Amino acid sequence: MASVQPTLDGAIPAPALDYHSWCDAVRPAFVAAARSGRLFTSYEIVKDNGLPEPPNPRADWGNLVNSLVRDHVIEHVTFDRSQRPTGEKSAVHVWRGTRAAQAGRAA
Repeated sequence: MASVQPTLDGAIPAPALDYHSWCDAVRPAFVAAARSGRLFTSYEIVKDNGLPEPPNPRADWGNLVNSLVRDHVIEHVTFDRSQRPTGEKSAVHVWRGTRAAQAGRAA
């Protein structure tokens, strides 16, 4: 059995999620946003719902969003400037739920 190193403040860190477990945890928040019909960026959904970071942040956010596009849950609308503190105001996609998602036919 592997031991877990406490953090400097003595807290035991949460076990790291694998990619598929992470997707299962965060996807419902994105589906709910898609069903609302409002425009959103990924970071807004993360911030509003307190979602955890993925195992590989550089690739996994894009993989999740691409899977939502492939599943016809969201569609690209425009671009905006990132509100993420580390985003340096770079361009980010603005999404909206598809008509199927807004009607509850896609998840």
